[in-house]
Amino acid sequence: MSDQSGPGFKIDPAVFYPALVLLFGAVLLVLSLPGEGADLFAALQSTIVRTASWFYVLVVALIGVMVIVLAVSRYGDIKLGPDHSEPDYGFLSWFSMLFAAGIGIGLMFYGIAEPVMHFLAPPVGEGGTSLAAAKAIQISYFHWGFNAWATYAVVAMVLAYFAFRHDLPLTLRSAFYPLIGERIYGPLGAAVDVFAVICTTYGISVSLGLGVLQINTGFNYLFDLPINVWVQVMLIFGTMALATVSVIMGLDAGIKRLSEINTVLAVLLLMMILIAGPTALLLSGTLQNFGGYVAGLIPQTLDLYVYAPSDWLGGWTIFYWGWWISWTPFVGVFVARISRGRTIREFLIGVTVVPTLFICLWMGVLGGSAIDLITNQGFTELGVAVQENQAVGLFRFLEFLPGTEMMSVVCLAMIVIFFVTSADSGAMVLNMLSARGDDNTPALQRSVWTLVIALIASILLVGGGLQALQTATIASALPFSLALLGAFWGFGKALMVDGAKRQVTSMHPPAEAGDTDWRKRLTRLLAYPGKAVVQDFQRGVVFPAMHSFAQELNEHDVRTNIVNQVNERGSLRLEVAQGEEIDFVYEVQVWRHPRPDRSVAGKALEDLPEDAIFYGAEVHLAEGGQDYDIMGWTQEQVVLDMLNQYETHLHFLRTVRHGGV
Repeated sequence: MSDQSGPGFKIDPAVFYPALVLLFGAVLLVLSLPGEGADLFAALQSTIVRTASWFYVLVVALIGVMVIVLAVSRYGDIKLGPDHSEPDYGFLSWFSMLFAAGIGIGLMFYGIAEPVMHFLAPPVGEGGTSLAAAKAIQISYFHWGFNAWATYAVVAMVLAYFAFRHDLPLTLRSAFYPLIGERIYGPLGAAVDVFAVICTTYGISVSLGLGVLQINTGFNYLFDLPINVWVQVMLIFGTMALATVSVIMGLDAGIKRLSEINTVLAVLLLMMILIAGPTALLLSGTLQNFGGYVAGLIPQTLDLYVYAPSDWLGGWTIFYWGWWISWTPFVGVFVARISRGRTIREFLIGVTVVPTLFICLWMGVLGGSAIDLITNQGFTELGVAVQENQAVGLFRFLEFLPGTEMMSVVCLAMIVIFFVTSADSGAMVLNMLSARGDDNTPALQRSVWTLVIALIASILLVGGGLQALQTATIASALPFSLALLGAFWGFGKALMVDGAKRQVTSMHPPAEAGDTDWRKRLTRLLAYPGKAVVQDFQRGVVFPAMHSFAQELNEHDVRTNIVNQVNERGSLRLEVAQGEEIDFVYEVQVWRHPRPDRSVAGKALEDLPEDAIFYGAEVHLAEGGQDYDIMGWTQEQVVLDMLNQYETHLHFLRTVRHGGV
């Protein structure tokens, strides 16, 4: 249980305190052995690349297959939440937030640098050629596209499924529920969340420490701000101060608004570069390279350069796969948090296909424009500058375009906002991981994690331990990926059971028609009762029906429980215990609907006046709302409906028990 001590803090002591001790202990260890530590982690990374590259590639390939299979299968209709739930955010807000928290800042850093570096030094063949130019863009698509987002998506999907559909905590431990069961609430589950806190904190701190170089470069270019480590420390704390404000404001007012602003700025910058550059060439190249990327996705995913070995694979592709996997605790929890109510199919397509399309356009326009400047316009100094310092690549690129200062200001604003959204979403995730998934915590508690991130990033920046810790974080992806495969297997079993229950049907008669007078039925059909009327119906009809049904079950030694929350939540709930099996739940909730005789097109339910609303008594099972209203039924009809649903549930349990799934 969360600890309520302190200034209103709600923490899980088994995660919060060990994580802080291990975080700062590891930082001090890295700083105490700067040279040896860097060499040790570099040797570890080299060993992993040499001996386990095939495993990283296999894991990423399996994840891609998993995404495609689930998206096209019947399981894609299952919602990440109860069946009646709807998405909390519109598509634009959802996409903006997952993009900003995922890899938005990375695209600002590598949007120019990576295509240029692959163009000048490709994995195979000669650099600086037309073939190298096409391959450079396609490799950038490959590293930042479908495979990266599929890795994020599957972890987020597993977490959202168990958190929103099975009421488990929205933390990494819940992904392992099918494997270890209730032990996720013990030391083993706490250890999983401690690991997630450490990976998330180090990942964000390292990215902030390395990426602040780009912010410093932008301020130097625009305002002649000196480039040195102490200026960068001040920029870190300035950025984290903004992140703290955003965290305090909350998800909707902070992260959501900033993410939407950056989406608009990203599209604006993209259009400016597209118009300023060789527009037709950039669009043609983007389309052609996208075709090459899609056609070569499978062979490129499995390409280990066995017959042309080089350090390129470990320095780029394996580095990226390890980085994406090590970031899944952070991005997975955040993406899950904003994705409640979406179907698995909608979620997987939204998190993999849509960002991939945007990334291909981004890399195609920015990278293609930079390569064009080097090859067709003779600005070879841009390539030299990128190879010497990747952080200056974007701003040096803008020097060769019209409207340099305006675009530089837009880029700098985007970089700062991306850093703020990455930091505040990271702080939100860290807070949830250390509070058993609770996001409704005091502002001071949420602010603690922005301070921790700023301190670790600054200490490592000054002490020179960023690279060593980055390598260590990526190396952690190897054991973590093994654990993830087990979690995916458990998720698959749970999903098959869920799918089986949706397919099970039993032969039972429909509820009695009741009154033979069709005029009375029509009158009930056209009635639009208020909330109080429905609550009276719950008390006068549904509760006695539940009581009778529960008494009969008790006579057969079946344990039942009725939860009466009509006054508080407009809910009556019958719970039937099934021992070690899945319990049966039959709940009748007061539910709001727009009146069909009013024009409500395009309006949210919350925005409608009260005279445009009516209330119903909707049936909900454990898996969510069933989309039918029992308002006006008799006690006998309600009992029959409970009996029918219970019969279906027992038939489902027998199907599962006898190996039907």
